[in-house]
Amino acid sequence: VLTAETARTVARRGHTRIVQTHHGFVMASAGIDSSNVDRQHLVLLPKDPDASARSLRGALRERLGIDVAVVVSDTMGRPWRVGLTDIALGAAGIDALRDYRGEFDAYGNEMHITQMAVIDELSSAAELVKGKSDLVPVAVVRGFGSRPGAPDGPGAAVLIRDPDQDLFSLGTAEARSQALRTAATLTSRVAVLAGAGLNDVEVAAALGRALALVRPVATPGTVFTVDGGSVRATGTDPIALGMDLHRLRIALFAEGLAATVRPLPDGAGADVLVGPAEPPAGRR
Repeated sequence: VLTAETARTVARRGHTRIVQTHHGFVMASAGIDSSNVDRQHLVLLPKDPDASARSLRGALRERLGIDVAVVVSDTMGRPWRVGLTDIALGAAGIDALRDYRGEFDAYGNEMHITQMAVIDELSSAAELVKGKSDLVPVAVVRGFGSRPGAPDGPGAAVLIRDPDQDLFSLGTAEARSQALRTAATLTSRVAVLAGAGLNDVEVAAALGRALALVRPVATPGTVFTVDGGSVRATGTDPIALGMDLHRLRIALFAEGLAATVRPLPDGAGADVLVGPAEPPAGRR
């Protein structure tokens, strides 16, 4: 069941699996629940939580003649924090976000990034009423200032962070594995976004850190000599020298630097030209 509900594994440790669902939510065990249900069943997330919220809102309007906003919620853990809270999976008739960008606070500071996840806040407050094992399926929030007749709106889908803005898209072990796979497929010139825009002083400092990392594990006989913005690598064993050159390239890659390797004419070594990397196409 977990495999079917998983779009991407984010992190794993022991029996715990943090995955991204097909909706885009990142949750433990894809939000599959075995509590508050008989032992012969599992509870899965709705296929389309926003559609569920719209359907519930329409049914309430049709059957009872009332117009209310609807939020579908579930319990979720939070990175870096112990404990759970309810968050919104779907919504209809209410704005998911209160956007303060462009407004000014009481001290005259313009706000540039503040967007409050209103439906998450309401979901968390409602959980205090419903409880986890009290068999209370619905909470009614009054006085929030909902607008009768408001359109259903885009729902909770707008709260899913775009992958390009996700700084924590992988767990530590998964990020390490991905980095090693990337290192195994480095091309003759490495380009990484992190190194773009470094000045000469920053490049020199990054190069120094890369060499300090590699020199203690380099093959005896391999010598790295810094000459301005390049490094000359020489050694007596060509195979070992090639391995050490790749170590240096990986260390430079980790610092966000591009490296171009040029073999010396006598075959006894190579020059490694180092500089700030250019952003990949489309990521400037």
